[in-house]
Amino acid sequence: MRILPGMVESDPDLDTEPDADLDHGRIVVGDCVAEMARLPEACVDAVFADPPYNLQLEGELLRPNHSRVDGVADSWDRFEDLGAYDAFSRTWLAEARRLLKPDGTLWVIGTYHNIFRLGSILQDLGFWILNDIVWRKTNPMPNFRGRRFTNAHETLIWASRSRGARYRFNHWAMKNLNDELQMRSDWLLPVCGGPERLKQQGRKAHPTQKPEALLHRVLLASTAPGDLVLDPFFGTGTTGAVARRLGRRFIGIERDADYARLARARIAAVAAGTGDGAADAELLATPGARDAPRIPFGWLVERGLLQPGDVLVDERERYSARVAADGSIAADGFRGSIHQVGARVQNLPACNGWQFWFTRRGGKRVPIDVLRQQLRAELN
Repeated sequence: MRILPGMVESDPDLDTEPDADLDHGRIVVGDCVAEMARLPEACVDAVFADPPYNLQLEGELLRPNHSRVDGVADSWDRFEDLGAYDAFSRTWLAEARRLLKPDGTLWVIGTYHNIFRLGSILQDLGFWILNDIVWRKTNPMPNFRGRRFTNAHETLIWASRSRGARYRFNHWAMKNLNDELQMRSDWLLPVCGGPERLKQQGRKAHPTQKPEALLHRVLLASTAPGDLVLDPFFGTGTTGAVARRLGRRFIGIERDADYARLARARIAAVAAGTGDGAADAELLATPGARDAPRIPFGWLVERGLLQPGDVLVDERERYSARVAADGSIAADGFRGSIHQVGARVQNLPACNGWQFWFTRRGGKRVPIDVLRQQLRAELN
């Protein structure tokens, strides 16, 4: 069934119009396409979308003990055919692209039922796929009929607005989140459960509520505090709850007034991440290497952290260079910056000298980048 405008009634406790200045978190009740069309062009920094999957389930799904599986059987997940689903997907994705700022990015999640169709459509519309992320579920629902492999993952597509567009990726935040290792594109996270799972009369309030851990990683990776995030399929408000906790702004569009009420209550109970103290804002920030003050290598010599004549070596001590008074270094008759000399001795086109060169402190090799961070801390 196509989702049409006007299929839900307005609720006095919920917003029916987005703020003109888009300064505050909003939950808008209505059809996502119609409500997105009312928003100004290039107004959001990111879109996270958990659209209908078009599962096309037939009949009830039972466990071996004949108890009913609480799956997705709602009308919002049903379409007449694949053509109707594709037409709906193309329409909302086109609106999402119109609303994204030039450096904004889109996240969309799905299963094998729909994610490949969505990927093809968003490429046709001009999006540029940056990554596909596999969310591996630690506790997936078994395949009760035993006729297929257990569906143990969902796929997220992360895309920029167009090829070559600038976009935000908080690389260092992801490394910090992953114990100093680069974050991979396979994420092992549990499905939503426990006290986080919203329930009514003992049953799931929403059949496809996503875990907050998943949205935490999405928003931390690709947005900054104060950024505006749009979720056109808001459900019970996972995106809004995490956005509020991380100091991001949000607009949520949800056609079901009952889901929207649950989302409002849930988000109201979340303490906003940006408290009154400056420390809160600092802890929510995700600075990258380019955000830190630039420290020329020569400043280390000026400040006495290194002396003219000191010897630098690489980690395995295959190469060495001597520090000059002007902040250059010399090796094998060649003199230049720490980057130029590092590249020259290795016969490479480029080198990050801060990571390549080491000095000695107390008989141990120490990266010169440690000295740079020490000086940065003093300046800050």
